[in-house]
Amino acid sequence: MPAVGGGARREMSRRNSAAGEKGLCDMDRYGIILAGGGGTRFWPLSRAEKPKQFLNLSGKDCLVNETADRLLPLTGAGKVFVVTSAAQSAQMSAVTAGRVPRENILREPAARGTAACVGYAAVKLQKKYGDGVMIVTPSDAYIKDADAYLQVLTAAADAAEKNDCPVIVGVEPTHPATGYGYIHCGDRVGAARKVLRFTEKPSYEKAAEYLASGEYLWNCGIFVWKISVVLERIEKYLPDIYKGLQQIAAAVGTPDEERITAEIYPTLRDISVDYGILEKSTDILAVKGSFGWSDVGSWDALDGIYGKDASGNVSVGEVVAVDCEDSVFFASDRLLTAFGVKDIVVVETADAVMVCPRSHAQDVKKLVEYLKKSGKTGVL
Repeated sequence: MPAVGGGARREMSRRNSAAGEKGLCDMDRYGIILAGGGGTRFWPLSRAEKPKQFLNLSGKDCLVNETADRLLPLTGAGKVFVVTSAAQSAQMSAVTAGRVPRENILREPAARGTAACVGYAAVKLQKKYGDGVMIVTPSDAYIKDADAYLQVLTAAADAAEKNDCPVIVGVEPTHPATGYGYIHCGDRVGAARKVLRFTEKPSYEKAAEYLASGEYLWNCGIFVWKISVVLERIEKYLPDIYKGLQQIAAAVGTPDEERITAEIYPTLRDISVDYGILEKSTDILAVKGSFGWSDVGSWDALDGIYGKDASGNVSVGEVVAVDCEDSVFFASDRLLTAFGVKDIVVVETADAVMVCPRSHAQDVKKLVEYLKKSGKTGVL
């Protein structure tokens, strides 16, 4: 199917929406898992050859497979896609085999922002399927209640199908977190609410104010919209990226696809969906969810999976911690012992040990950069 312009996409979307309202058909739904990151905040467990999305942090399966399993009941078999780096694509195909068809592993020739990443997936899907609803999610979040998560994503997909606008999933905040983005919500629109504004990583005082108001949600990075809608927004707000994506779209399914993609994709502007599209749009809807979400963004977030003991410690593996408080201990291969420490993170692997104050857990990526500059690439 050839790529279509904005007017044709709007008409196609209108027909599909009208058909859905009449009960004649529903738009197909596609899960898009963004899995190209390096997960450097989880060093020394996360490495270049095995970044965070491949880690089994819950004891059940690796994060990317858990993400795929949560999407499959909504999309059906063969409709979950993973966008990852070219360097990780072979490993991704092997790890997700049986869940994600090999041809659904979309390779980024270079690391770009999520706007290019989502746009790339959109033109690939449009060329193959026409219009449909895209459910875009990170690969490395932890979800405690998969059934509640499915209900929320279904409601978001329904809202996206009915409305020609982006729909985001917001998590009901449980405490005044300062490390998350917040969504200020307004009036209800069916099962969703209008988004008034976004706020990135507020102060503790502001976060406490947001929590008390009941009008704010955490932004968990899940976007739901029609393929036609996301491409129209890219065309409107990021025309330079749209131009490059259309060059790629013209080559999809031809012998030149790999070559053209490799030439054009690295030239696309590096910008996120949030900054490039969502913050410029005035018609966004949000669907609220409470499903035990944790972004597991750094070592200090492991309590979202394992919880804390009576002293506020998180202990994974063979750990003996005596008179310790509010710390994270992760043992991979050996007995890890600690005595009389507070507010620290200790991670042990076969070839490295990492220790830092818990307040600096987000900065482990800086340590990775230092090791790289120091030539100690063997542990990266």
